[in-house]
Amino acid sequence: MRPGGVRSFALELARGPGGAYRGGERLCGRVLLEAAAPLRVRALEVKARGGAATHWLEGRSVGVNALSSDYAAAETYLRRRQLLLRDTGETTTLPPGRHEFLFSFQLPPNLVTSFEGKHGSVRYCIKATLHRPWVPARRARKVFTVIEPVDINTPALLAPQAGAREKVARSWYCNRGLVSLSAKIDRKGYTPGEVIPVFAEIDNSSTRPVLPRAAVVQTQTFMARGARKQKRAVVASLAGEPVGPGQRALWQGRALRIPPVGPSILHCRVLHVDYALKVCVDIPGTSKLLLELPLVIGTIPLHPFGSRSSSVGSHASFLLDWRLGALPERPEAPPEYSEVVADAEVAALGQSPFPLPQDPEMSLEGPFFAYIQEFRYRPPPLYSEEDPNPPSGAMRPRCMTC
Repeated sequence: MRPGGVRSFALELARGPGGAYRGGERLCGRVLLEAAAPLRVRALEVKARGGAATHWLEGRSVGVNALSSDYAAAETYLRRRQLLLRDTGETTTLPPGRHEFLFSFQLPPNLVTSFEGKHGSVRYCIKATLHRPWVPARRARKVFTVIEPVDINTPALLAPQAGAREKVARSWYCNRGLVSLSAKIDRKGYTPGEVIPVFAEIDNSSTRPVLPRAAVVQTQTFMARGARKQKRAVVASLAGEPVGPGQRALWQGRALRIPPVGPSILHCRVLHVDYALKVCVDIPGTSKLLLELPLVIGTIPLHPFGSRSSSVGSHASFLLDWRLGALPERPEAPPEYSEVVADAEVAALGQSPFPLPQDPEMSLEGPFFAYIQEFRYRPPPLYSEEDPNPPSGAMRPRCMTC
């Protein structure tokens, strides 16, 4: 038996290299070991690790000396270990050939999305280690991706976002007039690939032309030891037409498409990934007029039916405020029950014209209650060819000639 009897040692995941996981799922895979000769093994273990880490250096000068401060922080989300061959103090001899060892881990319910940044990252990996006597350990490592679900079908992310700003245009301490900007979007949450319709109004009361622009900006915030480090990047942008002096421009839903970017990371204590829609107006000779509307990039897209009832009111008011459409006339309210059925008839029935069953096991989801919810008023009597109140036999027929 020679020490180098391992021909190959690899680790494979069930979902392959392109598969992503989420919290609460099972992470399954296998360890592949191919031995060229009989192999003495002491133990075989698999570990799953994951967490967030940040690190950066900040330098400062004190007199003639240069000092640097080291900032670092870490947070652990996943730590699992599984023994495929347990170390009992005695070695196990594996015959030559190919061997396969299966493993499975239950992921924690709350995991942060995988992320790679300049000063920090969120990483998940799984590592297999083969321990043999008198030989260095053999290791195989595989990185996997985790996506934290962010559902935009919530009231907070379906609410419209709006704002307004104004600035005095100045040049050499001279007042050149006022420039005002107001912008609005129909909701806060979006997913990659969606189009953001940007509604904006630019009023240029200055003596110089101005240029409006809009962009989706990603902000990465890294935190450690009470300090923060930020990095911003523009992921999508659009430019409007120049607005001349004394003129006003109106954007009626300018389309700004979101590229395939990572989702927002909001629940990590060492780093955040935030998004914002920034609408700005470039004013010559003056700092730009900037308006920022927060965004959340999610992973679960807008549901076409489930979110309609919760967002139709806000969308209608959105169109009304910006004069982008007319609201439909409000339908006439149905009449009151007292206007359809007389009080004497209600009293004769004792309670409701639709008496509820007394069976306590009956639920409100049955066909009987569905009928009540659909028909709220008393139905007319059924038509019949026979007289429902025939004359009694004791009564003598009345002569029509008398």
